[in-house]
Amino acid sequence: MRLDGQTVFVTGAGAGIGESIARRCTEEGAFVVVTDVDRDAAKATADALDDAVARRLDVTDGERFRELIDDTAAEHGLDTLVNNAGVGHPPAAAEATDPAVFEHVLDVNVRGVWYGTRAALPHLKEQGSGSVVNVASLAALYGLPLQAVYSLTKAAVLNFTRAVAAEAGRKGVRANAVCPGFVDTELGRQYFESRSDPELAREEMVAQYPLGRLGDPEEVADAVLFLASEEASWITGHGLVIDGGYSAA
Repeated sequence: MRLDGQTVFVTGAGAGIGESIARRCTEEGAFVVVTDVDRDAAKATADALDDAVARRLDVTDGERFRELIDDTAAEHGLDTLVNNAGVGHPPAAAEATDPAVFEHVLDVNVRGVWYGTRAALPHLKEQGSGSVVNVASLAALYGLPLQAVYSLTKAAVLNFTRAVAAEAGRKGVRANAVCPGFVDTELGRQYFESRSDPELAREEMVAQYPLGRLGDPEEVADAVLFLASEEASWITGHGLVIDGGYSAA
C-alpha cells in the first residue's frame, strides 16, 4: 500500500475534504491522527476508519497544535502533516468586509497552517524525510470577486508552501499544496446559500467548469494522497490545481 506503516496528521478532518483525506490515507495503510475543532466530528471520522485516533484541535491554538504534533511524533512517528482546516466568509466587497471576519479567516487559514508546519518541521527534518501538504484553493491563483479575504489567505498558504519547500528540501522534507476549485462540501454549500438565489448561483458556477460539475471531496483526497506518497518523491514546492478545467476555460 502507498502509505503502509506511515503516520499522517490531518486537520479539519471531521467532515468534507479532511474526512476524505483521512479515509483515503487509512485505506492506503497509514495510521491517521484525525483532528477537528468539533470533537464529536473528529471521533465520528476516526471511529469509521481502520487505524485512526481522534483529537480535538483548534488550529488557531499554537501551543495545543505543537503539543499534539509532539505527542504524535513520540508515540507513532510522523510522516505527513496535512493542513486542511479552513474557513470561508460571506461574499463581500473588500472594503465592506468586517474586520472581525478578516481576523477569523486569517487566524484559521494562515496562522493555523503556520502553527502546524512550524510544529512538524523539527520532527521531519530530524528524521530526514516526510512531507507537508497544505490545502489551498484555486483562489490562491485567481482573485475571486467578493472573496478578497479568502483569496488573500489562500495565496499566502501557497507561497508559504513554496518557501518551506525551498528551506526544508535539503533535509529531505517536501512541501506541496493542492488548489481545488469549488468542491461539493458543506463549505461550498454555505457559499451558495449566502447568495440571493442559491440554486441559480450553483448553476452559474457549474456552467464555468468544462467538466460540467463541481468536484468531489474524494478527488481532492486522491491528490493529497499522491503528494504524500513516494510517487511524488521528486515533487516539492508545487501547487496542484484540481479544478475540473475551470482555469483552462
